[in-house]
Amino acid sequence: MELSVVVPVFNEQDNLKPLIDEIHAALKGRLDYEIIYVNDGSTDETLATLETLCRNDKHLRVLSHARSCGQSTAVRTGVKSARSPWIATLDGDGQNDPADIPAMYSLVQQEDRDPDLCMIAGWRRKRQDSALKKFSSRLANGVRARILKDDTPDTGCGLKLFSREAFLELPYFDHMHRFLPALILRSGKKLQSVEVNHRPRHKGESKYGVHNRLWTGIVDMMGVLWLQRRGKRPDIREL
Repeated sequence: MELSVVVPVFNEQDNLKPLIDEIHAALKGRLDYEIIYVNDGSTDETLATLETLCRNDKHLRVLSHARSCGQSTAVRTGVKSARSPWIATLDGDGQNDPADIPAMYSLVQQEDRDPDLCMIAGWRRKRQDSALKKFSSRLANGVRARILKDDTPDTGCGLKLFSREAFLELPYFDHMHRFLPALILRSGKKLQSVEVNHRPRHKGESKYGVHNRLWTGIVDMMGVLWLQRRGKRPDIREL
């Protein structure tokens, strides 16, 4: 299997089938893939809808948390269960475009690629969000870039492609998904940002705002800064 697509969801019952259909349209006939949806303790019909969808979809797997544990934990649940060495993640609200995945995957399959390149990060250069949401994300990205020097214009984009092995070697904590580029760089690996399509949300409600994009993230950011300063990368040679 070449690629596992991991999609964490919380109360996204109306966005499930449209996004799954788009993933199939983007990947079928191009890659050997699986789709892993992780239901993070939804309180609507998300789990029931996924149970129905997976009965007739050989590519779709469904994992479910008994209670909500947050997006980072849901992503990690999916990655740990994945059967492929490469992972693509998408937000479950349909704003990320699965059609961008094949081009991102091709970058890590090039014969002359840097062997340390283990992440392709999406860059939502043309955001399709409310003014408040764009402002809060721009502010959060600016603060993170200045303090963590993560070399990424849009670290909060849910569309990423990365090595499963490299991800599972990263320190795990709640909200870690917001700091993946900084954590990848801390591990001695490399990443590349590419511009991706971004679409407006048509159904459901956003779970994020200024409070949990900036103020809650300040404590986490200080923790990542601490990890960066305490990290050691030995130069190893075998005799």
